[in-house]
Amino acid sequence: MSTEITKAEEQRPERVSERRTVLPRVDLYENNEELLLLADLPGVSKKELAIEVNEGVLSLEGRRKEPPESGRLIGGEFVPADFARRFTLPDGIDVEKITADLKDGVLTLQLPKAAALKPRQIPIKAG
Repeated sequence: MSTEITKAEEQRPERVSERRTVLPRVDLYENNEELLLLADLPGVSKKELAIEVNEGVLSLEGRRKEPPESGRLIGGEFVPADFARRFTLPDGIDVEKITADLKDGVLTLQLPKAAALKPRQIPIKAG
């Protein structure tokens, strides 16, 4: 009898998560010094946000537990939502100097470029 139960469980598809997951909107800008990432995270507090860089991948994950002031409701009520975004970082980002700031529902990540990637002026010696 235990063999039949095992076989039935093996035929079921794996369930990863029952929770609703959203992808926050993100804007990405670049200048000579850095990449600047702005993510819209209304209703998210610092405690509910995790930012990680691992093997060249930047991950933003968390959970919005409170409704944003101007957010839409689903079926007339707020539904907490998990959120996640992942980005493969280009070579030359100085991961030790990445900074993050969360203010008014906008996450600002500054991703500085390593000195080797920054353009530099070559001084000319007069001889």
